[in-house]
Amino acid sequence: MENIYKRINSRAKELEKDTANFLMDMIRVPSFSCKEKDVIQVIKKEMEKAGFDEVRIDGLGSVIGRIGSGKRVIAFDAHIDTVYPGEMSLWNFDPFTPKIEDGKVWGRGSVDQEGGMASMVCAGKMIKELNLNNDFTIYFTGTVMEEDCDGLCWQYIINEEKIKPELVVITEPTNMNIYRGHRGRMEILVSVKGLSCHGSAPERGDNAIYKISRISLEIEKLNERLITDEFLGKGTVCVTQVFFNSPSQCAVPDAASIQLDRRLTFGETKESAVAEVLEACKLAGYHDAKVEVLKYEEKAYTGLVYPTNKYYPTWKLPEDSVYLKDSVFVYKNLFDKEPIVDKWTFSTNGVAIAGMNGIPCIGLGPGNEIYAHAPNEACPVEHLSQAAAFYAGLIAKLNNK
Repeated sequence: MENIYKRINSRAKELEKDTANFLMDMIRVPSFSCKEKDVIQVIKKEMEKAGFDEVRIDGLGSVIGRIGSGKRVIAFDAHIDTVYPGEMSLWNFDPFTPKIEDGKVWGRGSVDQEGGMASMVCAGKMIKELNLNNDFTIYFTGTVMEEDCDGLCWQYIINEEKIKPELVVITEPTNMNIYRGHRGRMEILVSVKGLSCHGSAPERGDNAIYKISRISLEIEKLNERLITDEFLGKGTVCVTQVFFNSPSQCAVPDAASIQLDRRLTFGETKESAVAEVLEACKLAGYHDAKVEVLKYEEKAYTGLVYPTNKYYPTWKLPEDSVYLKDSVFVYKNLFDKEPIVDKWTFSTNGVAIAGMNGIPCIGLGPGNEIYAHAPNEACPVEHLSQAAAFYAGLIAKLNNK
């Protein structure tokens, strides 16, 4: 067993430059949510070059590579859409002109999350070359629209493609640690009505901004009393956007609303979160406030609209999971040290895979999540080969190689 891990490590290191070059090929092609078509073609070509048994694109636009045809099914997932670069003056270089410098690949998407995609394809190549798989059908998914709507891509894969693995390895950045869960989230809109009148006589109207402001203060108090899970931490809620409607700048507003970012810890649900916000509205004195979970219905680059509520459930893999034990075993044999087992701060496609469908997930990915969505994003080159070695090593372990 030790010998196979040495072989995997050695081959991953030999392929490190190719893996980094593939990552830079992806970075050169901007791939914002709903605009991923071109980068999907780059990935498809690389999978075919690596000798995958099948490569196809699903109806939502995700690329799905397959190796093997065993009765058991496992998947590795990387979302390949990125956020926009933001304020360009904060970057020290063009975010879409990647470079290798100081042992890192620099560029938008290097950490979040095309680095994981590069390592996955390298792992697939090694699995084929070293004959590591007999028992599994292995899917490698480069998924779309995650930055806009976590898990929508996997709702489609599970419901429409009918792919339901026994385990999914999420390759979001973990700084090469093993992650086993994260909080869920919701996007909630709270709306109130008022009565407009001329601003010169505000007592004639009913100011909707004052009403929504009082509700906002109750939301601030609500955040302080939300429950805590010993592993995932505390649930949170905050006001992130404010909207209003008014006939003019010199009129009392007749409608106002706030958008809430609600992070859900273990034990919290969509229903419990909505009930808490309704109670906060009542504490502010407004029993008629409207509370609704927002809906996502943007068009994929394929033209498909696949609507979903913006409720992304919490999940965590149990500490006694055999998949977690296997992952720790592989990590120790590859890297000769104990892994840190932790959780993500943000949410991932695991909200649909594990949260909605109960499919076990574990996470390990190149790069540190603190650089996700940040300027001057960069991923250590050595992380790319290490992650690839872990993915291939896990397949070897599950096949009892």
